[in-house]
Amino acid sequence: MNPMNPMNPIVSTPRIGLLGTGAWAVATHAPALAAHPGVDFAGVWGRRPEAAAAVADAHGVRVYEDADALFADCDAVAFALPPDVQAPLAIRAARAGCHLLLDKPVATDVAVARELADEAERARVASVVFFTLRFAKETAAWVAQQTGTEGWFTGHARWYGSLFTPGAERSPYAASPWRGEKGALWDVGPHALAVLAGVLGEVTQVTAAPGLGDTAHLILRHASGASSTADLSFTAPPAAAGVEVRLLGAAGSAAMPEWGGALDAFGAAIDALLASARTGVPHPCDARFGARITELLSDAEAQLDRA
Repeated sequence: MNPMNPMNPIVSTPRIGLLGTGAWAVATHAPALAAHPGVDFAGVWGRRPEAAAAVADAHGVRVYEDADALFADCDAVAFALPPDVQAPLAIRAARAGCHLLLDKPVATDVAVARELADEAERARVASVVFFTLRFAKETAAWVAQQTGTEGWFTGHARWYGSLFTPGAERSPYAASPWRGEKGALWDVGPHALAVLAGVLGEVTQVTAAPGLGDTAHLILRHASGASSTADLSFTAPPAAAGVEVRLLGAAGSAAMPEWGGALDAFGAAIDALLASARTGVPHPCDARFGARITELLSDAEAQLDRA
């Protein structure tokens, strides 16, 4: 990868702001930013001012009524917003010279996702997309180890949840309108694709078929010549719920380990953003990679709609 030579070099203790006030922001983004020793948590902006004030008060930071004012005061910004709210704001943040810690998917519209990646590159700001399994200590180490192992010819990811299964335990994320509209394909599909692409190489083709409820079955072709599959659902019976990634090849079989909480993983993503900003070397999970994930999911969604 070529250095980006940022026009906005990161300072020793950069000021970083947060956009978003939902359950994900409250449980992960805000506490991780507040606890990170390498950043100054500058403030919070949200679409609901009262919620933004609550998050800001909890961590003793400023609440911003205007997102552009937050951008002007910060070296970097983190996003915990629905994808199609995130993307236009992230484009504005890049134009303001802010490095970007994005949530997945970066957008659900391919043109907007590409525009975001283009703008980050044009502005020469660092970008990192928070694919949790690529940053959690246990799973990140496993991906790195398997990437260095030759001879994998196939892989399988299974991500079955019961977020929208009638009678299942209610999750705070079940109230999310965009998750209700887009389902598991767009919410957990990025995690599965990020792991499989991280080990087996760029995904060059996707074939999709529907199952019960919002279940999506994907077949992926990789630039390495390997193939893989991903099964995704938020309408699985609770007894069938679970996450699994397994690889098969000349080295035998390798199963992805369990991982710890998202707080530590988000802390690692902050570290990755700072490293990219300081060195000018793009991270593998940057906005361009995020745009590619959007392209693949959009292609899969179109096939499911036609089925």
